[in-house]
Amino acid sequence: MLEKIRIYAKMTNLWAIARRYFVNNFYDGMLTVLGILLGFFVLVLKEGVISIDSHLVILTGVGSSISMFISGITGSYLSEKAEQKKIKEEINKAMVINQNEASIADRVLDIKEIEKAMLIKINQNISQKKKLQLKKKKRKIKNLHDKAENFTSIIVSCVNGGSPFLGGLVPLIPFFCVSSAGISTFIISFFIIFSCIVLLGIFLGVVSKESILKNIVQMAFAFFITVLISIFLLQ
Repeated sequence: MLEKIRIYAKMTNLWAIARRYFVNNFYDGMLTVLGILLGFFVLVLKEGVISIDSHLVILTGVGSSISMFISGITGSYLSEKAEQKKIKEEINKAMVINQNEASIADRVLDIKEIEKAMLIKINQNISQKKKLQLKKKKRKIKNLHDKAENFTSIIVSCVNGGSPFLGGLVPLIPFFCVSSAGISTFIISFFIIFSCIVLLGIFLGVVSKESILKNIVQMAFAFFITVLISIFLLQ
């Protein structure tokens, strides 16, 4: 089983695709919940209340995470299947064209002329057997490629849905620990989000072999922009 997974992953470049989906969608999930938390945070500041029921924050955040989970899985799976179907159709068209060209070439060439030129008698029965063997090999390769694509579609869909769901749940951890959330609870959650963004920046820097600081700054920029715009609009 593990050997099959390794082969499928190598054929479809699975891990690179899954890694890209995970980072992007985990980041999106955190920023989505960040916007929700900022809404509650501004409400606490404006109303002057000491705390807010953590249950409300958790329900809102988890509800958003679930919707991202479902949309991520279904959207990714359907889009991947559509892309695979398109690629298969293009390959089939190319194969039909190649077969037609090959058949025309076979008609033009005379086997006897080839035998005279090569002074070797061509055994048509052997060539037919070879053709059958090649067709079987092509069929096996095609079936293996189809299985690899289906496997990749499933894994990528799970990553595409699971990563924003996980990214949305991580900032809610402090709210699971208290019944009433005060300003300190929100600050801890914001700190968790920022820490995860820094870790993602480091991860991207290591993978891309680029400046780690540059990746951290780019990702943190979106965090601060989200905070500033949300606070400005919600006041």
